[in-house]
Amino acid sequence: MSIAADQACTSFAGYRLLASGPLSEVALAVRAASRKRDAAPILIFDDATGRSFDIDTRGSEEEVLARLAQPAAADPPSEARGRGRPRLGVVSREVTLLPRHWDWLAAQPGGASVTLR
Repeated sequence: MSIAADQACTSFAGYRLLASGPLSEVALAVRAASRKRDAAPILIFDDATGRSFDIDTRGSEEEVLARLAQPAAADPPSEARGRGRPRLGVVSREVTLLPRHWDWLAAQPGGASVTLR
């Protein structure tokens, strides 16, 4: 996810509003707050989408701002679709049932496998 340095965002330190405004200003406030000894967990949200994201606050203020100006690494190109059915992302899992449930499944037309699908 790529966010521009002038994108509006809001950050919170725990339950307290830390900063709100352009990402460049919020990033510097987050950097300062994260340096405190008893810093609360800090979250940054994109005001347009509500999604949270992380930034790299290591180094000087100039380095932090320079990293914000760099475009995010592009996603690797997706693999070309091959022949056949697409993968659906189904992962087989073990099922634990009571004996009465196994009996009911066994009595169904097609058996347990067809019923569970």
